[in-house]
Amino acid sequence: MNDAQHLRHVLVLPDRDAAEEVAEALAERFRLAEEPQLVRDALAGEDDAEDAQWLVVVEDPDAAHDPAQLDGLAAEYEGWREAE
Repeated sequence: MNDAQHLRHVLVLPDRDAAEEVAEALAERFRLAEEPQLVRDALAGEDDAEDAQWLVVVEDPDAAHDPAQLDGLAAEYEGWREAE
């Protein structure tokens, strides 16, 4: 089944600025089928709005994006990649 190969990469970044820059870099470096999604992820138990990570969600239905390149891009902005 094609759905079994569908991947979603989640790049976890320390702040909104980094997430926005990574989303722009993704558009430049990778041929994306759709725009990456930016999602604010408040840390559990944190009341301060500043204490939030930002997620850049990249749909990868054909498993076409190199995870190592995505890891490297996230690392440039003090983040990391998780695959879903």
